[in-house]
Amino acid sequence: MGQGSDTAKSASDLVLSDDNFASIVNAIEEGRRMFDNIQKFVLHLLVSNVAEVILLCIGLAFQDGQGFSVFPLAPLQILWINMLTSSFPAFGLGLEKASTDIMKRPPHDTKTGIFSRQILTDMLVIGTLMGSCTIAIFAIIVYGPGNGQLGQNCNQYYSESCDVVFRARGAVFCSLTWLILIAAWECKSIRRSMFRLNPYETRKFPFFKDMYENKFLFYAVVIGFLSVFPVLYIPYLNTNVFKHKGITWEWALSFGSVIVFVLGVEAWKAIKRHFGLFERKDVGSDNGSFKQGRGFISRTASDQSSIVKDADEKDLV
Repeated sequence: MGQGSDTAKSASDLVLSDDNFASIVNAIEEGRRMFDNIQKFVLHLLVSNVAEVILLCIGLAFQDGQGFSVFPLAPLQILWINMLTSSFPAFGLGLEKASTDIMKRPPHDTKTGIFSRQILTDMLVIGTLMGSCTIAIFAIIVYGPGNGQLGQNCNQYYSESCDVVFRARGAVFCSLTWLILIAAWECKSIRRSMFRLNPYETRKFPFFKDMYENKFLFYAVVIGFLSVFPVLYIPYLNTNVFKHKGITWEWALSFGSVIVFVLGVEAWKAIKRHFGLFERKDVGSDNGSFKQGRGFISRTASDQSSIVKDADEKDLV
C-alpha cells in the first residue's frame, strides 16, 4: 500500500498510492479501454488499406486503347483519403469510452496482442466488402452508360474522351470516403451493432445518442462527409488536381454502396454474435466472473464498494 515502507514498495509488483483497493479495478478497466481503442484505431486504418489495395490492384485490369491501365483513383485522391479522411476518425476512435461490458470479459491473449484473429479476420472481411463496393461502382459507370470507353491518357489530364473515367473516379472517391467514415462508426464496437452499442440501453433507437457521445469522432465523420462536395465541384481543382469530375446520377451508386456496406458489416457482426466466433472460452458466467487462474481479480467495476469493504476488514499494509 502507499503508506508502506520504501523497502516494501521497492519489492512489490504493485503499489497502490491512494491506499484504495478499488484502484486495482479502475486500473484494469482503463488498461482494457486503451487496449480496445488501439485495436479499433488499427482496425479502421487497416480496413481502408485493404480496400484501397483491392481497388487499385483490380483496377489495373481497366486498360485504354493504348494498353495503359486507367486508375480508378488518382494518386492525390488516395493521399487525400489517407491523410485527411482516415486520420481524424482514427484519432477519434482513440478517445472512445470504455464499453459497458468491458469488465465482463476475460484477460486478452498476450500471445497475439493487438493483432488477434478477430482483428485480422475483420480487416479482411470488411476491407474486401469496402473494396468490392468501390470497384463495382467504377465498373458499372464505365461499362454501363460509358460503353467501356476508357479514353486516352486519362491518368494525366482531362479531355472529352476521359469524361466517363473522370466521372467514375468522382463516384469512387465519394463512395470510398463515405465508406471509410462509416467504418469508423462501425469500429466503435467490433462485435455489437453500431445501432445499439449498449445492450442495456432502454431507448428504441439510441444510434444518434451513441454516435454523438464521442464528439470528436462525430464531427470528424460529419465534416468528412461534407468535404467531398467542394473537392468534386470546384472548377480546375477537380479535373486538373484530383483528376475527377462532378457527378449527377452517379450519386445513387454512392448512396447505394453505403447501404450495402452497412448491411454487410452488420450481417458479419451478427454472424459473429450468433455463432460465438472469436469469443474467449474461459469466461465464467454472464455476471463477469472469470475462471480460476486467469487473473488476480474476479469482480467487475460495479463491485468496487464490496472490494473496499473487504479491504477495510483486513489488516493489510
